[in-house]
Amino acid sequence: MDGIVLLKDDHKTVEKLFKEYEKAGDGALKKKREIADRVIEELTTHTWIEEKIFYPAAREAAPDTKDHVLESVEEHHVVLWMLSELKGMDPSDERFDAKMTVLMENVRHHVEEEERDWFPDVRKAMGRNRLKELGEQMQAAKAEAPADPLAVPSADQ
Repeated sequence: MDGIVLLKDDHKTVEKLFKEYEKAGDGALKKKREIADRVIEELTTHTWIEEKIFYPAAREAAPDTKDHVLESVEEHHVVLWMLSELKGMDPSDERFDAKMTVLMENVRHHVEEEERDWFPDVRKAMGRNRLKELGEQMQAAKAEAPADPLAVPSADQ
């Protein structure tokens, strides 16, 4: 699978979870916890493979996208800390929904920038074969991704 297609599929998976969370309603604490846990898992894995495989390859293939990569890593940093806070937070906490809302806003902004401003340049620079190779590497690396958001490199920066 093409690496960019893989990342976009991850984006779609997370967006579906966000929509499910938004529809859950005020009384659905158990459901919100389950959705939040899936979001944490999906985004931790996604940021892991982006930082370990995709971003370094993108910087090498398209050096002029360096600023996009650096900004994305900073956005990851914020998201990973929010994920770690959500992981330990009770869904009945009055800040839980607010934290999920801010997380969704941050992730949606990040996804829009990647897909609109950055992926087209990377696709052009890399070509089909390299993207297919990266996609296979990223898919395999998903199994090695940590469960803890703070174990992703950008969480430490």
